[in-house]
Amino acid sequence: MCTCITYENGDFYFGRNLDLEYTFGEKVVVTPRNYPFSFQCLPAMNHHYAMIGMATVMEDFPLYAEAVNEKGLGIAGLNFPESACYKEKQEGKKNVAPFELIPWILGQCESTEQAEKLLENCNLLNHPFRKETPLSPLHWMVADKNKCIVIEAVKEGVRIYDNPYGVLTNNPPFPFYQMYMQHYRSLSAKTPESLFAEPLFFKTYGQGMGAMGLPGDYSPASRFVKAAFLKWNSRAVQEEEANVSQFFHILDGVSMVRGAVITPEGKEDITTYSCCINGDQGIYYYKTYDNSQIHAISLQRENLEETGLKEYALCTAPSFQWQN
Repeated sequence: MCTCITYENGDFYFGRNLDLEYTFGEKVVVTPRNYPFSFQCLPAMNHHYAMIGMATVMEDFPLYAEAVNEKGLGIAGLNFPESACYKEKQEGKKNVAPFELIPWILGQCESTEQAEKLLENCNLLNHPFRKETPLSPLHWMVADKNKCIVIEAVKEGVRIYDNPYGVLTNNPPFPFYQMYMQHYRSLSAKTPESLFAEPLFFKTYGQGMGAMGLPGDYSPASRFVKAAFLKWNSRAVQEEEANVSQFFHILDGVSMVRGAVITPEGKEDITTYSCCINGDQGIYYYKTYDNSQIHAISLQRENLEETGLKEYALCTAPSFQWQN
């Protein structure tokens, strides 16, 4: 359960809510240009674009949940259970394991258009990182300031869709959302007209009635609609602090409160972290469930010519700023 969005107001921003009932040892990880990436079936990349994102590092390999590279291209993987279909190696195709997809694309692509071309004739492998680490069923959102797409590996093969909303959640597959959004074409941030019947005139009794019918539950389809509504109707001053604050407000509108979503196993699904990445400046902002203070890590402050990963542990403990 996750929600990913793009946002542009001067600079380009990319980020997500990560909704899970557990943590996975995640840290903010910087991969410099000369870190050697090795892949199961594709040539190694010893030199590539630097990137920053949230990852679990296993055997010195960054398993990114989302990341943005130094050119401003972002990718996020989101849960896609029952629909994701990975396959065995196919001759004549670019065979990429799902956990390799983010660094493989970000390491060599400057734009979404380049990523689309790279993905031509691609096959997503049913090969885990290691036997005790099963593959997560995922689909991906890829975006820069000019274009956004969705990548889905389904039974029919790898499918790529243009995403005009700049939003992605979970199941069902993306074509469903292209139809489903039409149900909400009448929603508005403005005060609605009285259109019930000509002889009748209904007054509004409060603000916000133009959005009556906007979903508020935590299902993937409802989060998709609400995130899109908040994103496309949001207004902010064209300044870094205002943009970052606005981005997190949008994500807060679809974040999960502990106890509001219980999994079939009886566990609590929560928004473990939220992130906002300024793709133009390479700044990774994040906050966690128990620490709502926004923390920032800059890609440009790192030595990007290094060969080793740089990891930053998350600040998860509650933090309060006393004023007396």
